[in-house]
Amino acid sequence: MQFAKFFPILTWGRSYSRQTLENDLVAAVIVTIMLIPQSLAYALLAGLPAQVGLYASIAPLVIYAIFGTSRALAVGPVAVASLMTAASVGQLAAQGTPEYLGAAIALAFLSGLMLLVMGFLRLGFLANFLSHPVISGFITASGIIIAASQLRHLLGVKGEGHNLIELLSGLWANIGDANLPTFVIGVFATGFLFWSRKSLKKLLLARGAKPRLADILTKSAPIAAVAATTLATWLLGLNGHGVAIVGEIPSGLPAPTLPPFDLALWAQIATPALLISIVGYVETISVAQTLAAKRRQRIDPDQELIALGAANVGAAVSGGFPVTGGFARSVVNFDAGAETPAAGAFTAVGIAGAALFLTPLLYFLPKATLAATIIVAVLSLVDLGALKRSWRYSRGDFAAMAATILVTLGFGIEPGIIAGVGLSIFVHLYRTSRPHYAVVGQVPGTEHFRNINRHEVVVSPSIYSIRIDESLYFPNARFIEDRINAAIAQNKAIKHVILVCPAVNFIDLSALESLEAVNTRLKEAGIQLHLSEVKGPVMDRLKRSHFLHDLGGQVFLTQFDAIRALDRDCAQAALESQRCA
Repeated sequence: MQFAKFFPILTWGRSYSRQTLENDLVAAVIVTIMLIPQSLAYALLAGLPAQVGLYASIAPLVIYAIFGTSRALAVGPVAVASLMTAASVGQLAAQGTPEYLGAAIALAFLSGLMLLVMGFLRLGFLANFLSHPVISGFITASGIIIAASQLRHLLGVKGEGHNLIELLSGLWANIGDANLPTFVIGVFATGFLFWSRKSLKKLLLARGAKPRLADILTKSAPIAAVAATTLATWLLGLNGHGVAIVGEIPSGLPAPTLPPFDLALWAQIATPALLISIVGYVETISVAQTLAAKRRQRIDPDQELIALGAANVGAAVSGGFPVTGGFARSVVNFDAGAETPAAGAFTAVGIAGAALFLTPLLYFLPKATLAATIIVAVLSLVDLGALKRSWRYSRGDFAAMAATILVTLGFGIEPGIIAGVGLSIFVHLYRTSRPHYAVVGQVPGTEHFRNINRHEVVVSPSIYSIRIDESLYFPNARFIEDRINAAIAQNKAIKHVILVCPAVNFIDLSALESLEAVNTRLKEAGIQLHLSEVKGPVMDRLKRSHFLHDLGGQVFLTQFDAIRALDRDCAQAALESQRCA
């Protein structure tokens, strides 16, 4: 049973049927058609030879089919990971050199090892430090940067940069060198891909095509763009007129390789590898959980770490670069009817076939077409509307999202995500340092207690009941202490203070010392401190201290028990829907 936990293929493989095989094969065909141009494009985005994108789409898919728990997730090169690869490796070596490729392979290998370690240690919770606003902001900014980085290919000009400012300034400086045939190809390919994504399926259905066929043809639009522009470039000899082409792509399968074991190199790529690992895992787990929920299936987050880690190690030893679960291809895989991870393995077979037999046909493929493929794919990730939604709901989340977008656009990938994570942690600490609290009273006719500022309640003049809606730890310990001190200073009639603790899940040592100080101060003033509705784990910790022994008052099971014990007349009057004097 434990063995099957680490090899999910042993679980779903037992019930594999002919019908499942047919559904997986159909899905594999559709995803393969989509993945071939994307793999080539993302390799170029990462600054690597085009065939490396194909290599990264073979072994990782097979490995994930063995170790993965998601039935529909499709792994492989994705835009964000490709951009992060280019940003990190580009600082270490020049594109096109063996050192650059070696660094990319080492990046995939190290990222895979990190994910494997996290999986075996069950550290999936680390991904929670990347909040949704940060991820959304990072992906939006990355999409803008990726799209901007491809404009030079659409225009046929030079232009480098790791952030939006550098990219646009480089583009502007070389705009006079734009190549007209390249521009025409780029505009045609981009327009066609946008149109096909938005309208082609509707047109085919209106013409009487079956839904499955219409879906396949729509997903095949990138292949059509590749075929049309490649043929045009060959027939018209556009490569002789300044149109940049992919050129010769070696045929064959990737040879087993090992990453360079250079400690200095590994030290330089350690931080990028960690960021790629966490960002990739967050994207993977989000997609996997979304698709699993639609079919009432479940995934194992920790096993997904192992599967994704093994896939990246597989990418490295087959000469590839970092991979992760892609949103677009996973949705396509799901919609196409994939029932098991075997669909990914069949897709790998299709990609391998393309690497063996189709690469000579791609010699005249314009880089502008691949750039158009990337632009159309990544612009769907840009969600600037999320800024407006976050502003309305939470200014703190808006700040984290906006900071991530601005820093990523202005300074690059790594500073952007680090700034987003840092600001998210700061916002969390700030919020919890000023926890929500409420002075509560008894709702007439009930045993329930609510905020005195929101409800008509009965309050005993001698009792100050304060409900804490946050765990107590070092950032907020003094805040609660100050609120209690202010209350007893303003109301001389208070004889009892009750801390109502249904939302308190943890009390750290700093907060405990603060409570001890409050208890001592209240004792000296002739006031008793009581606790009510304390959770079991919190009570267990308190019992290991001297606090309960020194407590001036009592610990009550419920707040009603506390009021009834300390002011029976008021409690009874409230039950009878009367007001206390």
